[in-house]
Formats: sequence, C-alpha cells, structure tokens
Amino acid sequence: MAKKKSAKAAKLRNNIIVHTVLAILAAIWVFPVLWVVMTSFRAEKGSYVSTFFPQSFTFDNYIRLFTDTTVLNFPQMFMNTLIIAICSCILSSFYVLSASYCLSRIRFRMRKPFMNMAMVLGLFPGFMSMIAVYFILKAVGLSEGSMIRLALILCYSGSAALSFQIAKGFFDTTPYAIDEAALIDGCTRGQIFTKITLPLSKPIVIYTVLTAFIGPWVDFIFAKVICRANSDQYTVAIGLWKMLEKEYIDSWYTCFAAGAVLISIPIALLFLKLQKYYVDGMAGAVKG
Repeated sequence: MAKKKSAKAAKLRNNIIVHTVLAILAAIWVFPVLWVVMTSFRAEKGSYVSTFFPQSFTFDNYIRLFTDTTVLNFPQMFMNTLIIAICSCILSSFYVLSASYCLSRIRFRMRKPFMNMAMVLGLFPGFMSMIAVYFILKAVGLSEGSMIRLALILCYSGSAALSFQIAKGFFDTTPYAIDEAALIDGCTRGQIFTKITLPLSKPIVIYTVLTAFIGPWVDFIFAKVICRANSDQYTVAIGLWKMLEKEYIDSWYTCFAAGAVLISIPIALLFLKLQKYYVDGMAGAVKG
C-alpha cells in the first residue's frame, strides 16, 4: 500500500514538473506573438518608446495600411503575394506529388542516381543561384513589369520537385498490392495516382500544399532580387522590410506590426481549413 502511494506521489510530482516546464516554454513561444499583436494596436508612433507595452490602443494602424498608399501600397503588395503564392502552390504541389509518386512506384533506369543527385542538389541553399536565375529571366524578358509575377512563380515552382523525399517516403508506406489490384482491374497509372493514391495520402497532400503556399508567401530574397526597384510588383515581405528602413521606421513601425498580423491570417485560415484532413489516409483502405 505504501509503495502504491509513493508511486502515485512520484508520478504526480513528475507530471507537475513536466507540465510546469511545458507551460513556461509555451509562454516563451507565445509572448512575442502577443507582443506583435499588441504593438499592431498601439497608438504611440515610432519604434523608440519609453514603455514596453502599449499605453493606448487604436485601429488606425490597420486602417492606414489600406488607405495610405502614397509611400507603400500594402493592398497591392498583398494581392501580388496572394497571386504568386496560389499559383506557385498549385504548380509546386503537382510537381512534388507527381515526382514523388513516380520515384516511389515506377522502376526505371537511372532512378537511384537521379535521387542521389537530387539529394545533393537539395543540400545547397536556393539563394546561391539567384544571380544566375535573375540573368536567365532577364535574357528571356521576365524581369520587367507585370512579367515579374510570372518570373517569381517559375522560380518558386521550378525546383519544387527536388523536395520529393518526404512525399516519396509516405507513398512508400502505401501497400503496392493496392496498385497491382487496380492494374488488374484495368486502371492506368494516372487513374491509380489520382483516384487511389492521392485519396489515401491526404496527410502528405495537405503537408505539401501548406509548405508550397508558405514558401512564396514569406520569401524575401528571391522576391527582392527579381523585383528590384519595381515597387508595383513588391510582395508583402519586401513591403514589411521597407517599413523598417530608417526613413520609414518612425512612422510605419506600428503599421509593420499590423502588416505582420495580417499576413499570418491566410496561412492560419489555410491550416484551419485543411487540418481536418490530417488523419491516417490508409484507414479503411481495403480491396472490396
């Protein structure tokens, strides 16, 4: 009896310690987010203030983002980024899932050398090639005007298939017997991919869509190099960076915080919309 009581006491003590540590870590993680949200409603202007927390609150920072377009046109930047992110997401998801399925299910010559080469290329940061990419885009006339959007879409989606490893690993867990049964029933490879494999692989499909959308949405380096001084083609990452330059920071600092809150909304909505599909895609997958 005494041993049971001591075991329960030790378990309770360990639970208290673990939950206390987790609560502290959660507070450390959440606090910067809360501070940015509070700063977005701060009425005091400027980045250098005497108090850490806002003394008064207002909605003017959000209103100014969409009304004051004399210096920084945030609505246009937002739409530019949204168009680029959606188009890149569609293309990148198609490339990644298609390449992953082919490398997982189809055996062909040079398959393993190709995967090894893709793995090595993936070790190098993408921005190492940005100068070469810019001059290629300039040579084909995609570095000026409205063609910059197309250039960014091509940049973000062009090398997406190199990140096939995670999706391929998921497809490898799908029993190949399902594919064989579908082939016997007369399905083509395309039908197996679209009507059997993808419905059974919802978790990795959602993961691919989310990462393909977030990449262009938050990217700064490629967007800055390709857009250069074309302010009408700026993305939100460039716009927020401009707000922190020395000539703008004093008057746009709180608007920067408001913009940071706004650009998090599409990602949050996308995740909330798709999270219900984070289930085991193989549940109930049997040959009828």
